[in-house]
Amino acid sequence: MNHSQPFESSPRKIEIMDTTLRDGEQTSGVSFAAEEKVSIVRLLLEELHVDRVEIASARVSEGEFASVQKIAQWAKKNGYIDRIEILGFVDGKASLDWIAAAGCNVVNLLCKGSENHCTHQLRKTVNEHLADIRSVIADAKSRGMTVNIYLEDWSNGMRDSQAYVFEMMDELRHQPIARYMLPDTLGVLNPSETKEFCEKMVNRYPDLHFDFHAHNDYDLAVANVFEAVKAGVHGVHVTVNGLGERAGNAPITSVTALIHDQLKFKTNIAEDKLYSISKVVESYSGVRIPNNKPVIGDNVFTQVAGVHADGDKKKNLYFNDLAPERFGRSREYALGKNSGKANILKNLEALGIEVDDEAAKKITAHIIELGDKKELVSPDELPYIVSDILKNGIENQSIKILNYSLMLTEGMRPTATVKLSIGGQVYEQSAAGEGQYHAFSKAMYKIYKSLDKPTPELLDYVVVIPPGGKTNAYVQTIITWKFDGKVFKTRGLDVDQTAAAIKATMKMLNMIEKGNIPVINYMQLP
Repeated sequence: MNHSQPFESSPRKIEIMDTTLRDGEQTSGVSFAAEEKVSIVRLLLEELHVDRVEIASARVSEGEFASVQKIAQWAKKNGYIDRIEILGFVDGKASLDWIAAAGCNVVNLLCKGSENHCTHQLRKTVNEHLADIRSVIADAKSRGMTVNIYLEDWSNGMRDSQAYVFEMMDELRHQPIARYMLPDTLGVLNPSETKEFCEKMVNRYPDLHFDFHAHNDYDLAVANVFEAVKAGVHGVHVTVNGLGERAGNAPITSVTALIHDQLKFKTNIAEDKLYSISKVVESYSGVRIPNNKPVIGDNVFTQVAGVHADGDKKKNLYFNDLAPERFGRSREYALGKNSGKANILKNLEALGIEVDDEAAKKITAHIIELGDKKELVSPDELPYIVSDILKNGIENQSIKILNYSLMLTEGMRPTATVKLSIGGQVYEQSAAGEGQYHAFSKAMYKIYKSLDKPTPELLDYVVVIPPGGKTNAYVQTIITWKFDGKVFKTRGLDVDQTAAAIKATMKMLNMIEKGNIPVINYMQLP
């Protein structure tokens, strides 16, 4: 089902205004470069199909002015200039001059939506404030600009001074204003209040276009958007990844899914572009997306419990309407201590790896064991684990490592102390080397030399790290040995590179001890 297309059950369409570059950039520590802003605007309008984009506040800085000019030039060239909006102030001609000089023609005029703000911040009466607003609107219209109105602190105005709000609106309704925007400026509303206050505005002024602008201070931004849309508002304001001052704004991803699935209304948003633009903004902003953030978090389409994977395999028993394919993503099945065989088989199937039931049991048992040490095993690590189990698993080892200690100190050579059990006897040696594994090898060879036991020649040493860049990823160390004229490989798997090499070495010692050495040709060396 294409959730971005009209729903037959309801023709109602909700307008989406993105304010990532204005309100979102008020996130602490976030500042977008000019070219990044142009890139984000292009993605929002051309790829994601938002209806409008608020890109800046007037009179902020020379750098902001230059960025707005670049965006305006691009927007004019590509036919989007009427969908580019700037926050302006009731400051005579100052904001309008700035906006016009930057090349834009839509102003979102910030007016006072509560008596408290009007009286104590502006130190004006409602009539004085209205006179100033009318003057700015008249000037804007004479310049051919479109005017939208923000009623700043409207939520507290509706709580504490509804008579003031309605006096403002009774006058402003007659002005040439395209949209009346209702911000919960401090994020104080709950869903019940949002529904009540929005219904009052829509019912009292049925011919006007209302937007709702949520903040997330109580983690209620999305819930409040839900109630505002139900109450009849025509548009909502969002940011990519929920960026914004304090606790942020309503995230476009959750809002889009909610409007489409829960309210059965339509938008112009292309759902399959949401994830990609979220990752772009994550990169530009430096603010990481939480793993559990709905729709776009790394873990939200990952099933962990084995019973869920089993249910999905049988009849998609654990699916819901938030299908990952809608958002350009895919469902994953986590590998860890809660994994069942169904999880393992789903991941092996995705990798094109086939194993029999006995091998699947061994792999499952090993992943559960690894999961006790590390929360999850990534699918990228699975081939290494399969290789570790199927190619190099050795049971009933006659040579065991009982203990080892590695020491790395600045300005000194690494040292190692190794304790081995060989045929039931315990041996211990220490050595220094050029690296930790080198020190380990020298200590081990000391033990072998004292027993007159032969040792192999190390021909090649390869470390393979799965993609993804995580520092706790399992690594596979593949060591190629030569012993008694035969060349063979062993593999070790661990989150620590040296520990993985030690595991590969212990497999080598046991293979030599048992005379179980598979011969390979030199041309097969990695």
